[in-house]
Amino acid sequence: MFSIRSLGNTLGFLTRLAPARIVTEQEMNRCMAYMMPVGLILGVVLVFPFWLGMFSGSTWTQAFLITALNVYLTRGLHFDGLGDVCDAVTTHGDPERFWEVIKDSRAGAFAIIGLCLTIVGQIILFETMLAAGAYAAVAWAFVLGRAACVGFAYVVRHLARPGLGKLYMDGATLPVTLIASGSTFILGVFMAGPITTLSAMFIATCAMYALYRLATRVDGVNGDFLGCSVLLGELAAGLGFALFL
Repeated sequence: MFSIRSLGNTLGFLTRLAPARIVTEQEMNRCMAYMMPVGLILGVVLVFPFWLGMFSGSTWTQAFLITALNVYLTRGLHFDGLGDVCDAVTTHGDPERFWEVIKDSRAGAFAIIGLCLTIVGQIILFETMLAAGAYAAVAWAFVLGRAACVGFAYVVRHLARPGLGKLYMDGATLPVTLIASGSTFILGVFMAGPITTLSAMFIATCAMYALYRLATRVDGVNGDFLGCSVLLGELAAGLGFALFL
């Protein structure tokens, strides 16, 4: 059953769009079911001013501002996870060393490279979509990012390490995953078009498989992997659109 409180809890934890508050472990488990709605709300908030015409003379400016606002509104949460995974992956799959590096709060060269590629990639892909007038498709990218996270969490639950990430992953049940995937597909058909939706979801699935292979090699997964999966899903939406432009 849909719960406004659970939606608010998820919005507050993942974004600045609702006040953050302390929740129980059970409430944290339920947040995974609201990842896709949070992505939709975030996407609409990010895109709506530009759809109305703000900075309409420069789609590059719009793409930059959408990317920058995304970092601000999410508190850089997912970007932090991606940076940690990029640093740790350089240990070449040595589990013990991998988890030592991923817990290090310092950003290494590969974290910076990964973050630069992601941010620049988002700006380029969003500009491609905006130049085609596909504002709804840009908003849908944030839906696909959260749906990819739910699907990834479902298949790696058995590898979850203790922490907030595990509390989230425990909520990625089969029904939650199927509803998130189905809803994302239906929204994608209307917001981005059927071809873009199919290609983007295929690219996202491939990216999640690569992330899953990494998790199995290092014998574990945490919240940093979830953040990484969100951003890979967002990039997949842009790539899926550009592929058949």
